[in-house]
Amino acid sequence: MIGINRALTLNEFKANLNLNLNVKCVFISHQKADTEYCKKIADYLINAGIDVYFDEYDKDLKFYRQTNNPTGVVDSIKKGIKMSSHMLCVISKDTLYSKWVPWEIGYGNDKTIQGAITIQGITSSELPDYLKTVQVVRGIKSFNSLITQITGQSEYILENQRKIKTYSSFYHPLATILENNL
Repeated sequence: MIGINRALTLNEFKANLNLNLNVKCVFISHQKADTEYCKKIADYLINAGIDVYFDEYDKDLKFYRQTNNPTGVVDSIKKGIKMSSHMLCVISKDTLYSKWVPWEIGYGNDKTIQGAITIQGITSSELPDYLKTVQVVRGIKSFNSLITQITGQSEYILENQRKIKTYSSFYHPLATILENNL
């Protein structure tokens, strides 16, 4: 089974069904400048059979941003977090100066299982203090491990079903984004 993006309007029925069935869903918390990286991370999770809430496809949120409606933006983010069992904060140089990411982490603190994933070049010492208390994924190997935790399936099974790729794979879809052997 492949996951879905619960932010897509066309997935609304399936998203509500999956929510009621307690299907795992990862809210992708990120800085807008990192959308390209985050889309690849979200696609990897979806391929692994995990639902995501990746706000790039949330039409209501886009409308509220375009019309400068902060209340609508907050309500859309809250909705996404409430639909999710997990939160993954994507950390890049841009995230370190984000105004929204710390708010999302704070709001989702008691509603989701939280973690962070670092983009290549981010050191542990650069992590904000509020993320030093969550599981930090530093590369492809630890990201695959996180996926096994969320799905409850072994890495071996997921690799054989072609839901994930081994971290040593030369053609890994996240090789230009995440560290290889961490």
